[in-house]
Amino acid sequence: MTEIQIRKGEPVDRALKRLKTKLEMDGILEEVRRLRAHETPIQRTRRKARAAAKRGKIRYRFTLPKAPGAPGDAPTSPA
Repeated sequence: MTEIQIRKGEPVDRALKRLKTKLEMDGILEEVRRLRAHETPIQRTRRKARAAAKRGKIRYRFTLPKAPGAPGDAPTSPA
């Protein structure tokens, strides 16, 4: 179960915002929204395709080779 600790002197609205952020990151809010109404098979297929595309974009971004001459690259020749 997701929970947060309210810090001493912390406003309730800030603690609530931290809780909502944590629930969103865990995917709980999305699941509640999805289960609130009936999902047709085509909607399920589209949702899963969007999720797969998002995962693919993230995977592609982190597996790209660095371009030569990019900032932070070490020079290839000592001259």
